[in-house]
Amino acid sequence: MKLIKKSILTVAIFFAAFTLFSAVAPAAITHAAGEATEETAEETEEKEDNSKGAKAIAAGLAIGLAAGAGAIGMGLAVGKSNEGIARQPQAEGAIRTTMILGIIFIETAIIYALIVSILVIFVL
Repeated sequence: MKLIKKSILTVAIFFAAFTLFSAVAPAAITHAAGEATEETAEETEEKEDNSKGAKAIAAGLAIGLAAGAGAIGMGLAVGKSNEGIARQPQAEGAIRTTMILGIIFIETAIIYALIVSILVIFVL
């Protein structure tokens, strides 16, 4: 189980870095190219279209990975809390409270990813 968690963490970190790079790199390349040469209106529009596509892909990957990882985390949390309640029914209230608090933190991380995705699309 620990190997699976480490593998999931490694993949999540890789995709987070990839998402960040794919969101920032097209904007930096477009900005650098704009300073070096004079561009026509068509070339500028084409570069903006390419940048919008990269932003959409980056935002989709970011929210998809956050939601997927959050769903896995919530599933594990609910499963383990059910196991705990089955083993110690008298501690049901404390286990449920802790589980709900953990799920709230997971959802908060997913909402932050959604906000970052929206910012990538509309601000960058």
